[in-house]
Amino acid sequence: MTLHLSLVGIGSGNPDHLTRQAIRALNRADLILLPRKGSAKADLADLRREILAEVLENPATRIAEFDYPTRDAATADYRQRVEDWHDAIAARWVDSIAAHPGATRVALLVWGDPSLYDSTLRIATRLTPRPDIKVIPGITSIQALTAAHAIPLNEIDGPVTITTGRQLRETGFPAGVDTCVVMLDGECSFQSLPPEGIQIWWAGYAGMRLQITDHGLLIDAGPRIIAARAAARAAHGWIMDIYLLRRQGEAQISS
Repeated sequence: MTLHLSLVGIGSGNPDHLTRQAIRALNRADLILLPRKGSAKADLADLRREILAEVLENPATRIAEFDYPTRDAATADYRQRVEDWHDAIAARWVDSIAAHPGATRVALLVWGDPSLYDSTLRIATRLTPRPDIKVIPGITSIQALTAAHAIPLNEIDGPVTITTGRQLRETGFPAGVDTCVVMLDGECSFQSLPPEGIQIWWAGYAGMRLQITDHGLLIDAGPRIIAARAAARAAHGWIMDIYLLRRQGEAQISS
């Protein structure tokens, strides 16, 4: 039988962010896979459970929790380390589905949207035979960030680059744009930039009940953000954050 796999974007974990399409997809599922990422990130599994408790009305839908594998730090090559990790995650999916005979409609809750800096789609293609994959779009952390600060993502007719903390550290502010959004940054990589003439809009736990924000000139706001991020991570054991950088005045490429 063909496996029908729905990847359901859930935004930041706020039940209010789920679309009606997402709620219908969850209630049509025979099985929902729910990963656990250890005690330090138990809040993430709890958020998924809260969402399901609020929107799941189909008594026949089963929930299968599984422990998320970790990356092997002994693998020196970054890309190979990620590939091996994805193989291990796919294997956990297969084992969880096999433990529930007759489950042909399976759903996974994906933070934000499955299309943006998320590997769920890549992992899904590792399943053999390949399932019928359906993506239910969700609110991205970029949308949650700009909403939290009530700002537009772009300047008038201006391009925007979406990048990662590693890229920001290695290559600097993206060339050819005045606005960039930085994701997957565990090191406050804005510290690698000359701060003059750059504004930052930052959010931790964007869109969640825990949301914290700051903004201002990078030279002033940067140290505040570093301290706030460290305190929040110490308090909760984890943090997901995102920020927008925009060159101002003489720093703009058009000047």
